[in-house]
Amino acid sequence: MNDYQAIVEQFYHNKLLFGDLADSGIVALEIAAPNEVEVFKRQGAAIARERRPLRLFLMTADRALLKGLSVPHTTEELKGDFHFRYLSIFSNLGALEAAKRHLRAVTGKTAGSADAQYLVLADPIEQHLLLSGSTFFMGLEFGDLRRMQLHIETAMTPGFEFPSAARPDDRIVAIAIRDSAGLECVLSSAELDEKAMLLEFARIVAERDPDVIEGHGLFRFTLEYIEARARRWSVALKLGRDGSVPRARASRMQIAERTIAYRRAEIYGRSLIDTWILAQHYDVSSRELEGFELAELARHFRIAAAGRKYVEPRRAGLMMEQEPATLIAHAGECAREVGTLAELLASSYFVQAQIFPYSYQNIVLRGNATKIDSLMLRTYLAERHSVPLPSEAREFPGGYTEVRRCGVAREVLHCDVTSLYPSLMLSYSHGPSNDKLGVFLKLLADLRSFRVQAKQLARELAGPARRNLEALQQTFKILINSFYGYLGFGLGHFNDFAQAADVTRRGRELIRRTMNELEDHGAQVVEVDTDGIYFVAPAGIYGDETAQAALLDRLDSTMPEGIKLEIDGRYRAMFSYKMKNYVLLDEAGEMTIRGSGLKSRGLERFQRRFMEEMFGLLMRDRHGEVPALLAAYQSRLERHELGIEELMKTETLQESLEAYRQKIGGKRRNAAAAYELALKAGRPYSAGDRISYYVAGKGLKVKVNAAARIVTDYNAARPDENVEYYKAKLAELFEKFRPFVERPGLFDASALDASNEPAQGTIFETSGDPSE
Repeated sequence: MNDYQAIVEQFYHNKLLFGDLADSGIVALEIAAPNEVEVFKRQGAAIARERRPLRLFLMTADRALLKGLSVPHTTEELKGDFHFRYLSIFSNLGALEAAKRHLRAVTGKTAGSADAQYLVLADPIEQHLLLSGSTFFMGLEFGDLRRMQLHIETAMTPGFEFPSAARPDDRIVAIAIRDSAGLECVLSSAELDEKAMLLEFARIVAERDPDVIEGHGLFRFTLEYIEARARRWSVALKLGRDGSVPRARASRMQIAERTIAYRRAEIYGRSLIDTWILAQHYDVSSRELEGFELAELARHFRIAAAGRKYVEPRRAGLMMEQEPATLIAHAGECAREVGTLAELLASSYFVQAQIFPYSYQNIVLRGNATKIDSLMLRTYLAERHSVPLPSEAREFPGGYTEVRRCGVAREVLHCDVTSLYPSLMLSYSHGPSNDKLGVFLKLLADLRSFRVQAKQLARELAGPARRNLEALQQTFKILINSFYGYLGFGLGHFNDFAQAADVTRRGRELIRRTMNELEDHGAQVVEVDTDGIYFVAPAGIYGDETAQAALLDRLDSTMPEGIKLEIDGRYRAMFSYKMKNYVLLDEAGEMTIRGSGLKSRGLERFQRRFMEEMFGLLMRDRHGEVPALLAAYQSRLERHELGIEELMKTETLQESLEAYRQKIGGKRRNAAAAYELALKAGRPYSAGDRISYYVAGKGLKVKVNAAARIVTDYNAARPDENVEYYKAKLAELFEKFRPFVERPGLFDASALDASNEPAQGTIFETSGDPSE
């Protein structure tokens, strides 16, 4: 057995973390009957199917609560004296539903109430996996899955910008399909009508029998559009492994500060993976994506083919009529990009599906703290131990953040306290005080140990072994960093807000100490955010890895045991704007912009382009050229040279036009350009439609909702965009950065007020608009 096999075996035999290794190969698990699940197992190129008894449960605080319940069940008392002390097992869905109705009637409360006397999970598949100990994909690698990618192109009714399956004249003109077994095909209206395309698509899915279907916007557009057009033509879209049609329901998910509405679709026996949602998750930690469209992501991750040309959605129908080969090639490339994007972003979720009691599809849709809670519940259920109620939520101070210096810094290093909170939790035993089995800290210690081993061995290997270990260590990293969040998770049964507060207190103390140590050694701290510090390297250290290691050794000597520092970034320059908003210029000359204040998607594209060029000048010590850059943009606006795509905004109608009218009439909201344009258009716009508009007319004093025009009405031969309005927007944007243009280098952050205007008497006298 080689080192790779040994370490993988060590990982997968950890019963606290992974599922049942003996129950290998599961790629799908479905409710097949009220008392049965159907299990799909991949065995090489073949799929084996088997039926098993369904296992369901609920927990109660008092055995007497189920007195009088006449459906078959068994109840046992659990160890310990936590709130949920009794476990009741059911063998069919009807019996469980009867028990839930009984408990609601007896207690007068739902299971989600803060003081509920019973606990029942909504997802029967999760219940079954929790009790059985099985998980998806044990014994498989990501490359073993049969994955299919799906992309569609649509034609639109004239006058609209974005497709809607509800409009009779909108239609599918191409369906691109690829799979991991070598299939590449594009069904198109050049050869088939829409009904025939849909029938052929369903036939291909059944024939190729994928475990996973991937698409970009799969939940928010693609599947819903395909299903709507299938209904129009009375096509039974039999995509399930049992010959069933897709099911769907409205749903929401929270990703960081964003609440995302989507249509959760399900196909029997298959997982659905939306790369749009994967990109949303990725951006939570990276904060570097400018947008989430497939073309933007393909360029960002450098997976677009050389010379790749993208077709705008509104031109797809015309392109199919005039240049069908071009559109067909474009659709095929989109499907390829979906597959590559999924390989980049989904592999860690594949590993998580081997750990947590959820389907692969639901792993992507569940929050990390919820996943940790499921691990705790699985172990406590296996040990037949009682489970506590979640502690009442309370506020506590968070991590330490500070912008100490603003402006342009040169020769910048990023010092990271490796897994700061998890390390503090292990060093000082900051686990839940009610974790009587000691599961939490044991899981955390195992994950950290495994990640170190996987990361080290991955450096020494190549090919599939390296990729598999990279996926493991990345998954372990994600989970390790979720354990602290679980302590402050309001719905976690083993949460502990006092312990969470202690962890952040120790973290703040350690970071402040590290900052002071760095400055004592000649560094200039620029910004710190919870567990990482950007600083200007002391003289002679930036390009000397030996000197950097010596500095870290000196800093490590002041750290608690188990806490380590590492240099994980080196940058020729850094533009520090405000907290969590900065730009990095690396050794290769690549620029990374982070923070909503610097890449707001609410800005028009020309503003973002101006900012990018300005940042490049600032960090390359070419401050003096910024006024000329501003003047050039203003001149291009005056000469109508930027193009309407640079000036327009695109907004999605979140509610119906009738609901908007009622709110405006009741003075419950302000007028909005997109809705006003939809009302004037005389076309059947509905919630979910998107409208692109620009501001027309003349003069600065303009109401956008009154002056807005639909982009499709724009005539480049007779441009009517409001030049004064857009010039003023650009000048207003520039004013936010004027202090940094006129004062090169770093300066103390206290020299700027909260809006980045010069503080009185601290910087300089301004001399008017530099474009004059």
